[in-house]
Formats: sequence, C-alpha cells, structure tokens
Amino acid sequence: MYELKYAVVCVDDDPYILQMLGFQLAKIVDQKCTLLEYFTDPSEALENIDSLVEEKIDIIFIIVDYQMPKMTGAQLIRAIKEKHPNLKCVMLSGHANPVYVDALQKDNLLESFISKPWDEEVLFNAIRPILENID
Repeated sequence: MYELKYAVVCVDDDPYILQMLGFQLAKIVDQKCTLLEYFTDPSEALENIDSLVEEKIDIIFIIVDYQMPKMTGAQLIRAIKEKHPNLKCVMLSGHANPVYVDALQKDNLLESFISKPWDEEVLFNAIRPILENID
C-alpha cells in the first residue's frame, strides 16, 4: 500500500474543466503518493486545504480558476496565501481580470497564469518546475 504524502488541489466551478485537469494531471503527477483533489466551490476548497495541512499532507500546488460565482480566483489565492504563504498557486482562466492577475504576480502570489482553452504541454511546462522542487 502506498502512503499519500502530497496533494494537488484544483478549484474551478466547471466540472468539465476539473475532469480535463484530472486526465492531464494523471499523466505527470505520481498518484501513488499524491492525492488529486477537485472542488467546484472555493469555500469548500479553502476548508479542505486547511484539513490537508493539518493532516501533514504537503500540497504541491493549487490550480485556481479566476471567474467563479462565490469568490474570484484572486480572492481565493489571497485567502490561501494569508494562511499558507508557501503554497504554490497557478491560475487557469479564460476570463481573468488582468489588473487582479498583475497584482497577484507583483505580490509574488502566483507561480503562473494559463489561459483557457489551454494546451496540455503549456500546463505541464507551468507545473513541471514546481514538481521538480518537491522534497
């Protein structure tokens, strides 16, 4: 039996996007030791991120959509970073407000930004450096 040491968290209000991310991440993330978590509700994601951290599961990175009904991706990333400043965040969006994305990047809160629709290789190029730096 394998021990789950890591997690990757994806947050998007579109279940289809989460499904696509799941297919793609399964190709590059070692699922023997990494839990892949998917959330359509940003508030639920925040709670679960806290739980994972409490359970001593290292979150490798979080992929966040910008345009969501209850909370923008920028708000979610700021809330995550306020509690867990070392977590790596990637934004994946087709409707992001450039002002807010620029502010996240200037505040060093965002590892990278990927536009929807995205190419699998663009996603891999964004997360590969993060994966290479895990313990």
